[in-house]
Amino acid sequence: MCTTMTKKKRMQRRGFFLLLQFTVWAALQAQTQFYVSPAGNDGADGSRQHPFRTVERAQTEARTTQGEVAIILREATYRLAAPLRFTPQDGSPGKSLVFRAFPGEKVTLSGSVRLDSLQWQPYGKNGVLKTRITGRPVMDMLVVNGEIRPVARYPNYDPDALRFSGTAADATAPERVKKWKNPAGGYLHAMHGSDWGDFHYRITGKDRKGLLSMEGGWQNNRPSGLHAANRMVENIFEELDAPGEWFYDAGLSTLYYYPLAGEDVNGASFESPQIKCLIEFRGDRSTPVRNITVEGIDLTQTLRTFMEPYEPLLRSDWTIYRGAAVFFEGTEHCGLKDCNLYNLGGNAVFFSNYNRHGEVSGSHFTRIGASAVCFVGDPKAVRSPSFAYPEFVSAAELDRAKGPRSDNYPADCRVYDNLIHRIGLYEKQITGVELSMCRAITVSHNSIYDTPRAGINISEGTWGGHVLEFNDVFNTVRETGDHGSFNSWGRDRYWHPSRHTLDSLLTTAGHRELVLADAIETVTIRNNRFRCDRGWDIDLDDGSSNFHIYNNLCLNGGLKLREGFYRVVENNILVNCTFHRHVWFRENGTVFARNIVMQPYEPQPPSGYDTQGTLIDCNIFTDSLAWKVAREYGTDMHSLVSRVPFVDPAAGDFRVSGGATEVFRTGFQNFDMDQFGAVSERLKALAEQPVMPVPVYSADLSDSERLTWEGVQIKNLETLGERSATGMDSERGVYVIAVAAYGARMIDWLRSNDVILGFAGKPVNNLTDLFNAIAGASLKEPQPMTVFRSQKEQVITLPAGIIGSNIR
Repeated sequence: MCTTMTKKKRMQRRGFFLLLQFTVWAALQAQTQFYVSPAGNDGADGSRQHPFRTVERAQTEARTTQGEVAIILREATYRLAAPLRFTPQDGSPGKSLVFRAFPGEKVTLSGSVRLDSLQWQPYGKNGVLKTRITGRPVMDMLVVNGEIRPVARYPNYDPDALRFSGTAADATAPERVKKWKNPAGGYLHAMHGSDWGDFHYRITGKDRKGLLSMEGGWQNNRPSGLHAANRMVENIFEELDAPGEWFYDAGLSTLYYYPLAGEDVNGASFESPQIKCLIEFRGDRSTPVRNITVEGIDLTQTLRTFMEPYEPLLRSDWTIYRGAAVFFEGTEHCGLKDCNLYNLGGNAVFFSNYNRHGEVSGSHFTRIGASAVCFVGDPKAVRSPSFAYPEFVSAAELDRAKGPRSDNYPADCRVYDNLIHRIGLYEKQITGVELSMCRAITVSHNSIYDTPRAGINISEGTWGGHVLEFNDVFNTVRETGDHGSFNSWGRDRYWHPSRHTLDSLLTTAGHRELVLADAIETVTIRNNRFRCDRGWDIDLDDGSSNFHIYNNLCLNGGLKLREGFYRVVENNILVNCTFHRHVWFRENGTVFARNIVMQPYEPQPPSGYDTQGTLIDCNIFTDSLAWKVAREYGTDMHSLVSRVPFVDPAAGDFRVSGGATEVFRTGFQNFDMDQFGAVSERLKALAEQPVMPVPVYSADLSDSERLTWEGVQIKNLETLGERSATGMDSERGVYVIAVAAYGARMIDWLRSNDVILGFAGKPVNNLTDLFNAIAGASLKEPQPMTVFRSQKEQVITLPAGIIGSNIR
């Protein structure tokens, strides 16, 4: 009997595989395939044996073919003089197109030209070389052996510098400008006065006093003066003084280059991008482009776009360039799959206006000039829109109808299983995934890190329904300030810059229904891992409303809710951090329950806080003082205090051990700790992980063992877990537990998990050493501080006057 059953199962299994093979074979037979190869011929038939030579020829043939069509590119770099355009001719209801690489072969679409026949000659001193360039190429970026080189700049390029890879207060000082013979064509890049974003200017000339004339500054929606210190200049010939820098004199058609040490310029590849866009999908709501997928292709080298026309995103802090290397407008069921996008001057992918069921999946984004993936709708679809922070539509003139005016916006799209890092090379008001005037976008299983600003950003409440889940977002807000790994605003039509006017409209006049007039569907943030060392892990800013936030692991910056309505925050773990409540409305409908909180709520006392119409209770505090303070302000009457035992913090497993029955009695439930970030094997192998904090329990520390210095929580490094987390080989130094998300004067210089080993030339083995070194130093002068970070010692110079001796 057993033998008979085994044979039967074998027959069934064999039949299954035969059926599967037949299904695959049948699908391939049903699909019409056209091949492209540099060795092909556009007069051929496009078969695998006789491929076409150009993509354009294959596209022309595919347009006349119905059913399922594939254009398959053989290994090569295809240089585009203009964007490859897909229209409704390429994909329609009865027709689909896959534009992909041949399996196992590297196919590259590049927007650059090769700079050939270069005859290098010495120029001046310091090893600078020069060569004539034939033709009239755009010389905005230079890529040497696949790496972007910095154009001649001041200060010099420093990959470890905090902003713009190096800034200096004297970048545009008259004394320096006077040394420049002709700075026209150069650029000034500067941070917003509050570091909320950036500004860019093209230099048009100078006067005899060394004052520059410039054009630009439209890249930020919250205007301010330029930051006095956080600025740099580039594309200035006189600043060509460091290895790797270059300058192009268009009048002389001459390229100047300072080679890296040991670099063979004669054997090197020199390329320069020429176009802003590589692929564009162009349809509209009535006749969309349908059913086209770009798959398995490298997309690289587009022009920088920071001086292109920008548009404001309603009353968010942003303006944006509506363009990208891959641009979707008027599409259905179109997307990007398993691609590599790198060395791009602006945005990588942009879904503009009407798009439905688009998808970006399995792709690797790195070395991107601006944002990685953007979904931005049509402002004309918004009812009663305002476009600048102080603007508003009066209550009498507000359109009271709920939802959008039209469907000209992205909806029901997905960003899934992507690796996004090292973005915002040139622009700082950017993000990994941007959502503005769109609806029901799912952002799932992405690894996002090394970003100048937020990893995921929602610019306003229009129109909600998004799901953000299983993402791993960390090392964010590296160059800006007052933001989080996740950031949102909700300055929708109900919102007003005057708090008094807002209170009157929503409370006195009773127009609370306006809160959900734009934020018509709930935004869900669940099962993510966030870590922000220079801001909040989750930051819901001005007016953000209608959110459900649960099962998230916050590793450093905690969770902030500014004024807004209807936020349910439950079952989150805030490791060594807390809940931040900022200027709340009365009766705002917020729920904060069943969360593990390891620090006292901030700020204390609460800023503009009112518990009426909210529920803040049934939380788990690891700090008895934090629990007592919360109760003093009328919250957490049923919360409890517990030394929450985590399963394996060093390995990132912050599930609560099963023996902590009192924690589970609150209704708290464990959630998976091994599902964050990209899921495909190729991306998981490349993706980095955040640094895991060592849980610090206040009950274990006396007042003298845990101190606060200029917004930085510090203690002696003294446990094996702290050594493991930091990489230190001994228990010495002062351990940085946390840096306040906002207002900490040291936020630009210290990070959580740093170890302070020296100050003002004196060794620091413990808190006493640090206190004595600070007391003996002249704080009116710059002082060196030695820290252990990223497995090595680094010396950081603290500016004069930035710190005080107040340690408490």
